[in-house]
Amino acid sequence: MKIAAVGFNCVDIYENPQRLYPTGNGIDFVIHMSRFGVQTSVVSVVGDDEYGRLMINSLNNERVEISHLRIQKGDTAIIKMQLNGNDRVHGELIEGVMKDFSLTNQDIEFLKGFDYIHTDLFGKVIDLLPTFRRNESQIIFDFSTYYQKPEVKTILPHVDFAFFSYGQHDQEIEEFMKEAKRLGPKLVTVTLGENGSLSYDGTNFYKEAAKKVNVVNTVGAGDSFIAGFMYGVINGFNVQECLENGAKTASKVITKFEPY
Repeated sequence: MKIAAVGFNCVDIYENPQRLYPTGNGIDFVIHMSRFGVQTSVVSVVGDDEYGRLMINSLNNERVEISHLRIQKGDTAIIKMQLNGNDRVHGELIEGVMKDFSLTNQDIEFLKGFDYIHTDLFGKVIDLLPTFRRNESQIIFDFSTYYQKPEVKTILPHVDFAFFSYGQHDQEIEEFMKEAKRLGPKLVTVTLGENGSLSYDGTNFYKEAAKKVNVVNTVGAGDSFIAGFMYGVINGFNVQECLENGAKTASKVITKFEPY
C-alpha cells in the first residue's frame, strides 16, 4: 500500500508563542500515515532556505519518502499564525516557491505506482485528478471549510473520498452531503469540531462523537482525522469504525501544539 501527498506544503510560524513547524494538509496526513506503518511519499517543492531544510529533515525523521520533493532556489511557503485561545487562526500566506508549483512529467510517472493520492484545493493539481484516476489511484481530497466554493461540484466527480469541515450537524450539511455523494465519491465525510463527525455512503449517515480531551491547539485536527479514517478504509474497517479511528487520532493531536 502506497500513499502520496501531492501539492501544498508550508511552515506555520507563530509570533506569540514563538513556535513553528512544517505542515500543510498533505504533510500532516502522510506523517500520521507513516506512523501507522503505511508507505508514504510527498510530491511538492520547498525553497533552498532554512524552512526547506526543516521540512526535509522532518519528513526524513518520519520515514516519508521525498525523492520528488524538489528543492528550488527561493523561499519555502510560510503562513503567519495566531492562537485565539486554543484555536488556531491563519494569517498571511507567503507562497514563495509554491506560487509556481506544477507537476513534471517525471512526477506524474512516479505517481502511477500509488494506491492513494491526497491533495486539496491549494495543491495545484486539480486538473490532473482524472489522470491520477486513469492510472488507478484513488483520490483523497480535503476540501476543508470550502464546501460552498463553485469549483467543488466540478472536482467531486474525480474524487473517491471527500472530506469537509463544518461547524454543526444540521439539515444544510446533510443535504449538501447527499448532493456531493451523487456527484461521485465513494464516501463523503464531514468533521464537525466539538460536535464530532459525520459520514454518508449514499444510503446511510454515520455519526461519531468527538473525544473529550484537554485542547491545546486545534491545528491538524482535520488532517489527523482524515489519516485515522483512511487507515481504517485501507484496512477494511466499516464506516463507523473509520469514524471512530479518525476521532481517536484527532483527539491525540489537539492535546499538543504541533499538528502530528
